[in-house]
Amino acid sequence: MGYHGEPEGGVYGIAAEFDNPEDLLVAAMKASESGFTKMDAYTPFPVEGLSQALGMRDVRVKWIIFIGGLLGVSGGMGMMYYISVIDYPLNIGGRPLFSWPAFIPVAFECTVLIAAFGAVFGMLALNGLPRPHHPIFDTANFERASQDRFFLCIEAEDPQFDQAEKFLSGVGAVAVTEVEPS
Repeated sequence: MGYHGEPEGGVYGIAAEFDNPEDLLVAAMKASESGFTKMDAYTPFPVEGLSQALGMRDVRVKWIIFIGGLLGVSGGMGMMYYISVIDYPLNIGGRPLFSWPAFIPVAFECTVLIAAFGAVFGMLALNGLPRPHHPIFDTANFERASQDRFFLCIEAEDPQFDQAEKFLSGVGAVAVTEVEPS
């Protein structure tokens, strides 16, 4: 395996080109029902229900955001505790040194900040980004994926890859092309 699951030598996958999002959505559903698991779709705009049709149920970003939020709130409260109680204790108006209601705004801001960083960097890491080049970029007509065409690619890693070209030809694709590894 190469970088991010690319096979070394051979082909990267088989790509099918569709005219409209409905055909792509139907093809993705049929592919999932037929047992294909390693596939991805490329569209000029988000297509409702496509991620479910592709079988994407990855929830790791949610957990990364949750852990980032926990780290943010504990870091914010810990920082305020250290400053107010240990490093520079000031008795203001007879209140206790650890007057936690005053720390809530700082803890909230730290929670949001670290959770947002977790979301952005977690998404980048899980998607293998930044990635300046992908093998499907060299596919014929793929530049239209950002304009008016819809692509479904079944990767060579799929256990049923040997049936992919026949399957994609039978689901109403305008064109089916082989994706060479880069």
